[in-house]
Amino acid sequence: MAIISVKLKIWRQPGPDAPGTLVDYTADNVSTDMSFLEMLDVVNETLIASGQDAIAFDSDCREGICGSCGLVINGVPHGPNRGATTCQLHMRSFRNGAEITVEPWRAKAFPVIKDLIVDRSAFDRIIAAGGYVSFNTGGAPDGNAIPIARDLSETAMDSAQCISCGACVAACKNAAAHLFTSAKITHLALLPQGQPERYRRVVRMVDQMDSEGFGMCSNEAECEAVCPKEIPISNIAKMYRDYYKALWKAGR
Repeated sequence: MAIISVKLKIWRQPGPDAPGTLVDYTADNVSTDMSFLEMLDVVNETLIASGQDAIAFDSDCREGICGSCGLVINGVPHGPNRGATTCQLHMRSFRNGAEITVEPWRAKAFPVIKDLIVDRSAFDRIIAAGGYVSFNTGGAPDGNAIPIARDLSETAMDSAQCISCGACVAACKNAAAHLFTSAKITHLALLPQGQPERYRRVVRMVDQMDSEGFGMCSNEAECEAVCPKEIPISNIAKMYRDYYKALWKAGR
């Protein structure tokens, strides 16, 4: 363990309709064993002790599974470590005296609520449009009775790992949500339980995604590069293959 000091530039914005700006802070006596969020906790304790407003940021599980901790660190969603969320980033990844810029996810569909917190309810509405199986599939014994090839089930679970953090949107120059939406569509489309609603699902979810104000995918793979679960962009091709097939079947 080592002790370091870092210089921070953190986005502060008091509310959705208020202007924001980067504010300078210094974090002293930071243990390299601290996570990035623990370092921000220490900064907040200092701010509160001096009567200042704490920096608002999202977090919950701090184990890399909930998707709450969305920060852009030095221009990279979730920071410099590949395949990790912000809460899994440790201060050992930064040198003593490093300058670190911390910003929120920036996208039209993710309006800032306060400081580093954004409203990601657009993702919830995409899921509500069709990201589920709506009929009775029975209990666990019934599901286990359906034979599924190992490679198929593993591919489905690879997509099901998506934690809805929004890093894909934050990294994309068009603020596209295609990696998130395609992951949610693909993991159901590959399983027997998801087949009856497969084409209705993809049309509803893609149309909802477009209505939320996300941009178009330009197939540059920034989303895949920053995804903490390393979900592949091949899902996007699968999503659009089903989408256009569904439109053809519906005569649209």
